Amino acid sequence: MRVAVTFLLFLTALRAQVACACDPQDPDSLKERRCSLCAVVEHAPPGTPVVLVKDNSLKKPDRWLALPRTHSPGMHQMSALTDAQRTELWSTAIAKAKELWGDQWAVAYNAEKLHTQCHVHVHIGKLLDGVEWGEFKVIDSPDQIPQPGADGLWIHPVNGKLHVHLGEQLTETVLWQ
Repeated sequence: MRVAVTFLLFLTALRAQVACACDPQDPDSLKERRCSLCAVVEHAPPGTPVVLVKDNSLKKPDRWLALPRTHSPGMHQMSALTDAQRTELWSTAIAKAKELWGDQWAVAYNAEKLHTQCHVHVHIGKLLDGVEWGEFKVIDSPDQIPQPGADGLWIHPVNGKLHVHLGEQLTETVLWQ
């Protein structure tokens, strides 16, 4: 037991030491791969609250990303966004998903410990057929989407409502590649 606790404390300390040095005031810092989404946001027209971009991964040709305009220090976290910013992010992501895939859409936010990019981003894609597992919360609108905390979540439509699957880790796997 003592070894397990020590190991968990070590992992927590290690994770806390991983720093994101993305600084919009320093364009050179945005050249790092982990800062590339920050750079994308900086190139968007001013006043754009949420930036939509096609995922540039060759393994995900039909995916999009929704990025909030807001930067936060270090590893950006969903919890750093205001309620209004978070609602705007989810609303924009869902609108794009509906535009692309009708009622077969899903949006996903991976757990923070799995992020390889410093900037907060939501994955937008087509929901895999037959995917529905675990516990979920039924809501009516994006402003009711709960704060995910350090965990991930994924959302999809069912009969005019939204199913929000909370407490997940790698959530983008519910989306078509």
